[in-house]
Amino acid sequence: MSQRIFGTDGIRGHAGEGWLEPAATAQVALAVARRVLETRGPAEGPPRALLGHDGRASGPELIAAFARGLGSAGFELAHAGLIPTPGLAWLARERDFDLGVMVSASHNPATDNGIKLFGRGGGKFGADDERAVEQGLHGGRLVVPERPAPEVDPSLASAYAHALVEAAGVELSGVRVVVDCANGAGSAVAPDVLVRLGAEVHAIHAAPDGLNINADCGSTHPESLQAEVLRRDAALGFALDGDGDRCLLVDERGELVDGDAMLTLFAHHAVARGAWSDRRVVATVMSNKGLERALREVGVGLVRVPVGDRHVVEALRAEGLPLGGEQSGHVVFGADHAYIGDGIYTALRALRVVRESGRTLSELAGAFRAFPQVLVNVRVARKPDLAGLPRVAAKLAEIEAELGEDGRVLLRYSGTEPLARVMIEGPEQERIQRLADDLAGRIAAEIGA
Repeated sequence: MSQRIFGTDGIRGHAGEGWLEPAATAQVALAVARRVLETRGPAEGPPRALLGHDGRASGPELIAAFARGLGSAGFELAHAGLIPTPGLAWLARERDFDLGVMVSASHNPATDNGIKLFGRGGGKFGADDERAVEQGLHGGRLVVPERPAPEVDPSLASAYAHALVEAAGVELSGVRVVVDCANGAGSAVAPDVLVRLGAEVHAIHAAPDGLNINADCGSTHPESLQAEVLRRDAALGFALDGDGDRCLLVDERGELVDGDAMLTLFAHHAVARGAWSDRRVVATVMSNKGLERALREVGVGLVRVPVGDRHVVEALRAEGLPLGGEQSGHVVFGADHAYIGDGIYTALRALRVVRESGRTLSELAGAFRAFPQVLVNVRVARKPDLAGLPRVAAKLAEIEAELGEDGRVLLRYSGTEPLARVMIEGPEQERIQRLADDLAGRIAAEIGA
């Protein structure tokens, strides 16, 4: 079997190393090109690809490398430059590109980077596509001729911003909003969209310099946003991650509103308006048990899927459902937004609910009450089936029996790092912390690095 290169969301690692070293990235591009050419008709004309990146210093060089590989395979190339991942996915769909390539490591630090791939229609590459690319990469390296990267076309990001304004469905005159752009891909688009909708906008961390992406800001570090919302007496704030596909909200009291709370408020609002014929929401196994309770209060069921927005999208499409997401703030509005998880669009939908309901964000989000939850990471030397480790399995059974229906335990491996993750929810914080530490200790003793 070919060595796995793709993780839970594309290829990711330290910029300049492994498959993210420019010469190797050009080889990835060739393998991707072959896969795209295999799946399209020969009479469709020259294949077309759209490229974009977030605010990392390594982005342009990796874009140039990918362009060399695709260009050598006969692709026509367009370059959107600095653009959120959902913007690139939307453009790939609307402009009928055969391929979208986003160079980004999302919420990771500036020293990392990654490659996210989108096929025709704007959907992410599937597992079969990824395996085909991996097999192609292990078939020997080819010479990729030097060629200049395509010029950035600013009209592409402008078209995405215009589409967000059109899709917002809300007028924001007199609404004070703070947006934390994480010094990332949404730094230009997000404030522009809010201004065009009439909001009073205060943008922070919106000056990417190549090194400051996600640095003490954005959805992984929302503390400065919380302080700024209070200082500005804003109606709400939202923090994007580095590539703009997720967001966290901050209410007018400076309190965080995470993905579970957002799913709750969107579902409650939809039910109140009689907008859904099928009252179910998709969430991952990481979503808090309190989400089930909050949805059940208005007659909404929960469909759980594995971690990763790809699994959320797959379930939304398969079941024909309107809403899904992750606790981290990655929310997907199904057919309403072409199954594209989009942090800016999510924030606009939240603003629409606030305006239509006449209630504050804190009132709306208060319908969700989280069970205490702890997450413990264990660095591991290998990744065998955790349920097959006798001491771990015995401890897991003991904890599940102790918690009963008042809690749950989730064991899984990180898709991108050598980590085992222990997540426990239950009614008492100190108790579940002790249980999680005990279980993590058993894992460390068996397979710890």
